[in-house]
Amino acid sequence: MTEERSTTTRDAVELTYLPVLADAVGAIRARAKATPAGRLQNGITLACGLLILGALVLNLTGRKGPGLGATVFCVAALAFFLGLYALVPGLQGQQLHRMYASQGEFRVVVDDDGVRQFSRDLDMTYRWPALPRYTETDELFVLLTGDRHGVGMAILPKRGTANPADVDRLRAILNRSITRM
Repeated sequence: MTEERSTTTRDAVELTYLPVLADAVGAIRARAKATPAGRLQNGITLACGLLILGALVLNLTGRKGPGLGATVFCVAALAFFLGLYALVPGLQGQQLHRMYASQGEFRVVVDDDGVRQFSRDLDMTYRWPALPRYTETDELFVLLTGDRHGVGMAILPKRGTANPADVDRLRAILNRSITRM
């Protein structure tokens, strides 16, 4: 057991970081792109926006000329759907960030056993079956639960690594332990 633990520790990657709003928003956006439920939500929102845009174009180019009421309705609906698409991840990210920002600095250890997070009031261990998949952005690794919605997630900011080579080592651990989306 001691031998196994020392091997795991040697292969571990450690991250230290303060949570920032951009991490939370980036994770929410990445989850929306990586999960079937997120892609469906994005697709429906964009399809509604395109439908409204089409109605606006038809209204503006119709034989009778543009109707004021229809134009106002279409512009308002289009603004709503575009705002929904743009603002919802930011609002969700703010909620997520508020939850973690109060914890101060995070220390995370990732190895072949899973992910361990430590902060002021938090000491959590995720074994790989709890977070069986991940997605990557330019700034983050976002680990997701196995459900269709990716309800649970762990955020690993790349800036938390001690040096750039640790990002590649972390990616290697993730690739051999869980599925990349």
